[in-house]
Formats: sequence, C-alpha cells, structure tokens
Amino acid sequence: QVRLVESGGGLVQAGGSLRLSCTARGIISSRNVMGWYRQAPGKQRELVATIASWGSTNYGDSVKGRFTISRDNAKSTVNLQMSSLKAEDTAVYFCTLTVGVNDYWGQGTQVTVSS
Repeated sequence: QVRLVESGGGLVQAGGSLRLSCTARGIISSRNVMGWYRQAPGKQRELVATIASWGSTNYGDSVKGRFTISRDNAKSTVNLQMSSLKAEDTAVYFCTLTVGVNDYWGQGTQVTVSS
C-alpha cells in the first residue's frame, strides 16, 4: 500500500518563502511522477508542479519563476520550494504520485499567505 506523507506548510507573509516536502512510503516503481496540486476555497484543484523520476518537470503558469520542484529518488521524496508568495497562493496543497495508471494523493497541507 502506497502512502504519501507531507510536511511543511503553514502561515507566511506575502513575499516570503516556504518549503513543502512529501515522502512516498510503500513499494513504488522507480519510474514515476511526483508533484503538487493545490485547491483554494471555492476553486478547482489546479496543477502546481510535477517532476518525473527521469527529471522532466512541469509547472502551472501561476507559479512559474517563483516555485521550484525537486526530488530525491533514493528517498522517494519530492520538495517544493515556494518563493515570492502571494495571497492568491493560499490553498491546501496536495502531494501526488503517479505510477503507470495509478494516482495516489496525500491528505493535503494548508498554506496561508497573509497580505
């Protein structure tokens, strides 16, 4: 059984930085994609960033140039470094893991940016 354990998040002032981490536990194929989505109140869940085990990355338009995703394949961990945070970045951030046709989701961690 695969489980995603998230850490980080919290309250930060606009313009500040925050780092999220997520570790996948369980038996996982070495070929996979990990990443982050977010959902703000009253809005649809949206892509933040993903990174494949082979290194390719994908970012949502609203975070390009401000957020950086990285991973440690040996530890099955993905990190999201968030900088120049804005009030509109306030949301619940969900860690994701895609292995083949299977998608796994973390429970989410709250990020609140005060203006």
